[in-house]
Amino acid sequence: MHLVADLSADLTYLGVARAIPDLAGWRHAALGDAGSTNDLALAAARAGDPGQLWITAQRQLQGRGRRGRVWVSEPGNLYASALIILEDVPPAALGTLPLVAGLAVHEAVARAAPQLAHRLSLKWPNDLLLGDAKLAGILLEGAAAPGAKRAVVIGCGINLRHAPAGTPYPATTLAAAGVHLEAATLFPVLASSLAGKLAPWGNGTGARDVAQAWRAVATGLGQPIRVNLPDRSLQGLFADIDADGYLLLETRDAGMMRIAAGDVFLLT
Repeated sequence: MHLVADLSADLTYLGVARAIPDLAGWRHAALGDAGSTNDLALAAARAGDPGQLWITAQRQLQGRGRRGRVWVSEPGNLYASALIILEDVPPAALGTLPLVAGLAVHEAVARAAPQLAHRLSLKWPNDLLLGDAKLAGILLEGAAAPGAKRAVVIGCGINLRHAPAGTPYPATTLAAAGVHLEAATLFPVLASSLAGKLAPWGNGTGARDVAQAWRAVATGLGQPIRVNLPDRSLQGLFADIDADGYLLLETRDAGMMRIAAGDVFLLT
């Protein structure tokens, strides 16, 4: 079912949210045009939604990426946001959720397009690359939810047919690689993959295993990289990630630096 979402955060669209087959408790609201699926999911959380909710849109009118960058949201790609409500999660454990999200998107695309699986990798923390170009971006946002709980929204944009031009990192599409998938076909695979990754994460108790799984599909480990921060740019060796999902950058002047967020560029 498709409808135009009210950009003033009218939550009546949740009335069309349907149970996702084989994913107990998860629901899906499929929209036509929407402002931002992340914004709609955050609004649902503040209104008391219990979580385990996916919101997808055929087109986003106000989509965005990290640091408020405008996300080009042409019809034909997959735009999806998952709302989860967390309780009694140590704050440090939240740092590994971006890795969980990246692993879920990586697995979903690998399952849907197995012929490309060997060319897929994750650039810290969760950009999905196909070869040397970005295929999908993920944006996590949080908010307080009723009952002293924490809402986290995992927003995913996967380039099926369209890729933005003029981006800091080259972008590509599945179509350019000869794989033609519909968003409606990929979405249930993504939903299943995320549910499967969240379970062993276990509110952070499985963070160590998550980090190990992430390393297995990561790109850039042990290589020179540049990390762009809001106020400066750093260069060094991508030594590892720690148990909290932070990037460990070995620099010549400052030694080992622990980085919570930044844009990574490979230098090789």
